[in-house]
Amino acid sequence: MKALIIGAGIGGMSAAAALKKQGIECEIFEAVKEIKPVGAAISIWSNGVKCMNHLGMGYIMDKLGGPMLNMAYQDGKTAEVMTQFSLAPLIEAVGERPCPVSRADLQSMMIDDWGRDKVQFGKRIERVEQDDKGVTAYFEDGSVAHGDFMIASDGVNSVVRADIIGYNLERRYSGYVNWNGLVEADEAIAPTKQWTIFVADGQRVSVMPISENRFYFFLDVPLPLGLPENRDTLKTDLKGYFAGWAEPVQHLIDVLDPSTTNRIEIHDAEPFDTFVKGRIALLGDSAHPTTPDIGQGGCSAMEDAVALGIAFSKTKEIEIALKDYELKRNGRAKNLVLKARKRCDVVHGKDMNITEAWYADLRQEKGDNIMAGLKETILGGPLG
Repeated sequence: MKALIIGAGIGGMSAAAALKKQGIECEIFEAVKEIKPVGAAISIWSNGVKCMNHLGMGYIMDKLGGPMLNMAYQDGKTAEVMTQFSLAPLIEAVGERPCPVSRADLQSMMIDDWGRDKVQFGKRIERVEQDDKGVTAYFEDGSVAHGDFMIASDGVNSVVRADIIGYNLERRYSGYVNWNGLVEADEAIAPTKQWTIFVADGQRVSVMPISENRFYFFLDVPLPLGLPENRDTLKTDLKGYFAGWAEPVQHLIDVLDPSTTNRIEIHDAEPFDTFVKGRIALLGDSAHPTTPDIGQGGCSAMEDAVALGIAFSKTKEIEIALKDYELKRNGRAKNLVLKARKRCDVVHGKDMNITEAWYADLRQEKGDNIMAGLKETILGGPLG
C-alpha cells in the first residue's frame, strides 16, 4: 500500500511517520525547492510533544525545545507584572512539557529523520484524480505520481482542498499583523526561562525561550489588511506602533534584525466538515486554517497525523480508515480554530471593554485559571 503525501511541512512529515509505523509506504512531494518556512518559531505545547514522542521523533523536541519554566503577563506601558507563575503544575498534570522551537530547525530535523533524499522537492501539485483503485497527482513540472491514497498537507492555500470540500475556501482576515523573529535571549527583555507577554491597547509583544540561548519574539498590532511592507522602515514603524511602551519592548525592537523579521497578516477560515473524499484526506492547515493565538496550529497537524495512524492500525481498508480519521479529528480541530478566534478577539481589542476586563482579570490571576485552560486544550488530543 502506498500513500502520496503532498507537503513536507510539519503535518506532512508527521503523517508520513504515522503511516510508516503502520507499514504503509509513503512518497512525499514538496512544492518548494528549498524549505523556507513562514514564521521564525512555533509553540509546540505538551499535546504536540506527546505526538512527536508517539511518532518516534521526541528526540527532536529534546534538542530544540527551550527552557520555558514560567509564564508571565506584564503591562506593556509600565512593565508591571500582572501575573507570574510556574508552569510546573501544568507539566505535572498533563505529563509533558511545552517546547517552543525554531520552525526551520524543526522542519529540517523532521525531514532529516525521514531522509532528505527521499523527499521530492520542487513538486507543486496542479490537480488530482481518483477512482476506486487509487489516486493520481499531476504536478506543474509535468510529472505524475500514483498511489493507493493521498494525504494533502499542502497548507493554508491548499490546491487539493477545493476538490475535497467542493468550493474554494476564502480565508478570513483576523484583524491584526504579526511580526516575528529570533533574537539572542537577554534579561534586559525578559527572564530567559519564561514565556513573557506584554499587553496594552489591544496589542501584544511576546518572547519565548528556544534552544541555543535565543528568544522567539512576536509583536501584534491590529491594522487594516493590505498595508505595504517596507523592511527599511521596520524599526521606525514598530517604534511608532509601540510608542510609550516599556523599556523591554523598546530594547527588543532595537535589537531585532529587520532582514530576518517576518511580517504576516493573520488569517483563519470558517471551519468545514469534510476532510475526506474517497481516497484523499486533508491534514493540518489545509483542513483547519487557524490563527496562532492559542499556539495549536502545528500541534493540531501532529494530532491529525497520530489520529490517522491510529485509524490505519484498526483497518487497512483505506476509505474506512480515512473516514474514521475524519470523524476523530473534525470536531476537535473545529474547536481549536474557534477557541483561537475567540482568544484573538479578546487579545487584539475587537471590543476594548472586553479586552480591558481581561487585563483586570490578569491582575487578579494566580495562574490557576490560565493553566486550567491550557490543560483542557492539551488533554483533548488523541493521546490525552
